Parts: sequence; structure tokens; C-alpha cells
Amino acid sequence: RLAEELNRAAQQQSRVLPVLLQVNLGQEATKFGAQEDEVIRLLEKMASLPGISVKGLMTMPPYFENPEESRPYFRALRELNEAISRRGIPGVLMEELSMGMSNDFEAAVEEGATLVRVGTAIFGPRPAK
Repeated sequence: RLAEELNRAAQQQSRVLPVLLQVNLGQEATKFGAQEDEVIRLLEKMASLPGISVKGLMTMPPYFENPEESRPYFRALRELNEAISRRGIPGVLMEELSMGMSNDFEAAVEEGATLVRVGTAIFGPRPAK
């Protein structure tokens, strides 16, 4: 539904939005994203929407103090990305892997991340509310 809404908004502005599909590999109820077993079906549907361009995948694994514990999630996303690439779904370019945050970005980069989120490392922790 979100992809369809983005598609509508983009078409109203005569734009094509680059998007990533978030995958909830940790199966955490507190995080959003597609389950691994529904990714192919969703990508095939998203590829038919002219207002969006699927560029890759993203994930946010469970938080671990030891960044090495995040590595299996990063590896799993990279392997999923590679499997999708081999399928050659028209209109789906698996160019980006967004994974890793300030505490685990090194492991994410080693596993193939092309985009990382490092706001805390740059700006410090968020102020308590």
C-alpha cells in the first residue's frame, strides 16, 4: 500500500522516486518491513508501478552491544539481494544495500552495505525527552 501511495504521489508530480524495500530479518514486532518470504512478490508488484524505481533493500537488525552479532543479518540481506539480482526482475535494480548504524556500520560495510546511517556517531546521542 505504501508503494502504491508513493507511486500515486510521484506520478502527480511527474517524478520517479528511487526506493528501497525494508526487510524485517529480525522479525521484530517493533520494526517495520517485509518478511523475507514475501520480498519477491512485493518487488514484482512494485516493479509494475511507474512512479517508483526499486533500487535495493534495507534492514535494521536487532540492537546488539557487540556489533559482530549484527553480521548474520547483514550477510542474509546481501545474500537475498544477490538472489533477487539473479532473478533479473525487470525494473528492479539491486544496486543499494542500506544496513548498519553508528554502532555496527563497520560490519555492515564489510558485508556489502552501500548506505549506512551514522547520525549518532556524528551528532551524538539524542537528548532524553
